[in-house]
Amino acid sequence: MTTSAATVRERTASPASPYALSHLDALESESVHIFREVAGEFERPVVLFSGGKDSVVMLHLALKAFAPAAVPFSLLHVDTGHNFPEVLAYRDRVVARHGLRLHVASVQEYIDRGELRERPDGTRNPLQTVPLTEAIRHHRFDAVFGGGRRDEEKARAKERVFSLRDAFSQWDPRRQRPELWNLYNGRHAPGEHVRVFPLSNWTELDVWQYVRREHIELPGIYFAHEREVFRRSGMWLTAGGWGGPKPSETVERRLIRYRTVGDMSCTGAVDSHAATPDAVIEEIAASRLTERGATRADDKLSEAAMEDRKREGYF
Repeated sequence: MTTSAATVRERTASPASPYALSHLDALESESVHIFREVAGEFERPVVLFSGGKDSVVMLHLALKAFAPAAVPFSLLHVDTGHNFPEVLAYRDRVVARHGLRLHVASVQEYIDRGELRERPDGTRNPLQTVPLTEAIRHHRFDAVFGGGRRDEEKARAKERVFSLRDAFSQWDPRRQRPELWNLYNGRHAPGEHVRVFPLSNWTELDVWQYVRREHIELPGIYFAHEREVFRRSGMWLTAGGWGGPKPSETVERRLIRYRTVGDMSCTGAVDSHAATPDAVIEEIAASRLTERGATRADDKLSEAAMEDRKREGYF
């Protein structure tokens, strides 16, 4: 057994006392408390749900928080028009299985109306901000659950669990409130709302260990599979109808998987043979790069790309 695998198995071993909480139990309990706190404090919450692993785990926790009752929130997805088809199919299956209501804000519709313009690099991830903020305003959502985690990126590392956004959905780090223990302040002025991150204290490894423990189904692109890809900016991008590859870029068929799932135009794959949750967990334990640092071109637009987008209203 490798050192990394031994470490992973040791961390997930059963606690010595039957009354002790494992680290996954503690994280689950914290997240369930956050969902129930929002249900008690806010009038019109919504859960951002793309079909990616973090939003899937977040929905699983919401179902647990209110079982046997139905989840008292609707779902919202900002569809760039360049999303992975298999992830969209998975999203629709999950929504139908649980009888949930899904709102879809379409980037393509904004482009068709001339309200947004395609970027020269073809990526639409930065274009999600306007459809997202207008959907929040239109439906009068006062709390918006997101799957962001502090281990993903430095701008997310300093964000609160309850993150206040102004009437324009903008994030100002100077206006964030202290969060002592499990006390959360949801107070906001009319027109403002709060972004809520139940997975803030989870890591990528925690998410996958929880997926394994709870037997949560994920889209197949999170596991090793063959796909036509091409190399750009040090990443393997999916060849498809979104505008890639360029004539100078060569398409190859490789065995890859995705650590994070976003827009096809900016989400890179990694070479991998990990076809099961156990194999993925061992792969992550040995990695020295965060999932976004290794696979997201939109985070490399500038040194402060994520923080700049969050100040504009991004996730």
